[in-house]
Amino acid sequence: MHYAFDLWAERWRRREATGDMIIVRYADDLVVGFQYETEARRFLDAMRERLKEFSLSLHPEKTRVIEFGRQAAANRKMRGLGKPDTFKFLGFVFICGHSRAGKFLVHRKTRRDRMRAKLQDIKKEMRRRMHQPIPVQGKWLRQVVLGYFRYHAVPTNSRSLGAFRCYVTEIWRRMLRRRSQNDRMDWDRITKLANDFLPKATILHPWPNKRFAVRHPRWEPSARIGPARICAGCALEAHGT
Repeated sequence: MHYAFDLWAERWRRREATGDMIIVRYADDLVVGFQYETEARRFLDAMRERLKEFSLSLHPEKTRVIEFGRQAAANRKMRGLGKPDTFKFLGFVFICGHSRAGKFLVHRKTRRDRMRAKLQDIKKEMRRRMHQPIPVQGKWLRQVVLGYFRYHAVPTNSRSLGAFRCYVTEIWRRMLRRRSQNDRMDWDRITKLANDFLPKATILHPWPNKRFAVRHPRWEPSARIGPARICAGCALEAHGT
């Protein structure tokens, strides 16, 4: 993908783009932000032709152009349309939202299907660990939950983190009740166990404006990476096949 896409896309941005453009790729999943919708569609057509040269193609159901960014909600409201579309990338759903002060803010939420899959894995493993001592179970769950938080604990995702912790606690409670018919594991007891072993649902990652100090190529010609922000126009979500 470095030769098939990255170098070509960087050249396309320098030679073809007239507005802001940002490219984010991980393996064969990528999101490209554009200031103008026309450029998003031109880039999509050109990218299809480029990938064909390498016997590659885009996933027909996962590749789309959406209106996303600071002006998306207002522009769609003027046209009598609903809320801006969301897009999924690297386990998160990206949503056009606002801060408490009313300013535009991209909200990131953990994908529900990914959370369900993780909870199912935990449930299966807890069945295998059913007869282990409670402290052993608690230490293992703490490692799992902490590992999950280290990836998903991004700003605006606190509700999903809290929900995940509650689901894990409920899985633990049901497992403990199943292993002994005489053991009445009520909420007070399981809450104490959860507080003793499970980490709190806390945001661990800084806000993007504190992580990135990148300048746009138009401001700094030697820079290779575009602005670390969401453009005001469109977003292209693409997935390889």
